[in-house]
Amino acid sequence: MGDQKVDLIKKTYSKTEYSKVIDTKFSQLGVVSLNEQIENTVTVNQFFESYNNLFYDIPALGETNSHEYLIKTSGEYINFDQDSQEIEALRAEITSLRRDLLQAQVEKAETLTGEKIDLDVNAIEDSSIAGDDFAKISQEVSSPAVNTTNTSVV
Repeated sequence: MGDQKVDLIKKTYSKTEYSKVIDTKFSQLGVVSLNEQIENTVTVNQFFESYNNLFYDIPALGETNSHEYLIKTSGEYINFDQDSQEIEALRAEITSLRRDLLQAQVEKAETLTGEKIDLDVNAIEDSSIAGDDFAKISQEVSSPAVNTTNTSVV
């Protein structure tokens, strides 16, 4: 390793020649002109066009890059949780009012028929009161099997 000879070749350019051969712009550092920035900026319309084109390619669930992520981040931005809490409170109130209505219908049917209806309104699940079961139970209670019309002549 002691007797190796290395030849160094130095190439020089004149002032007029080096600007043609060597790139003197700072493109490597990521500096972009204002015009290039404007051209590369995505508009809202372009975003939604891309979104519509990619809609079915976007995964439904996921921490990022998913419909779930879009819903969560957009929901936080517009305070959707606040609306959701209000909706839940209104649903709870509707359920309570339906339960009260059903209890009143049971009491009315019991009064008209003179029979005890074995139905604990408070034992019915909230999801049943909010759904089709409420309408079905309410229909059955409103039209009891016993004839409640007065048939005596006055």
